[in-house]
Amino acid sequence: MSDESLKATITAAMKAAMKARDKERLGTIRLIQSEFKRIEVDERIEIDDARALAVLDKMVKQRRDSAQQYQDAGRDELAKKENDEIAVIQEFMPAQLGEDELIEMVDAAIAAAGATGMQAMGAVMGQRRQAAAGQTRAQGCQ
Repeated sequence: MSDESLKATITAAMKAAMKARDKERLGTIRLIQSEFKRIEVDERIEIDDARALAVLDKMVKQRRDSAQQYQDAGRDELAKKENDEIAVIQEFMPAQLGEDELIEMVDAAIAAAGATGMQAMGAVMGQRRQAAAGQTRAQGCQ
């Protein structure tokens, strides 16, 4: 990962969208920035990359729910708008691990911990969660 924070990456993407006159993309990026700003003002904190990723994940979940409701109501144009926003938000999130990668990680953790039975699985899962979080930060945003 470069030294550039997720917030700086999003700001750079906003400038690029402004130059390209891409109104839809710019609108979504501004929604992301306004959510970051709202949290910073309400909680009086500076958002770090981990918190920014959590906010982006929440935004994607909200839009998926809205898109599903719009499709159920027959409002396909609004569902498409939500799906387009999801695509833009996901550009700033790390790629999700595939099933094979997850299985490989869990198998390696089990072997490293010498885990047998269900008693050790909690420890293994805690170890993997920490390692996956570190790996996400190391890979950076796509």
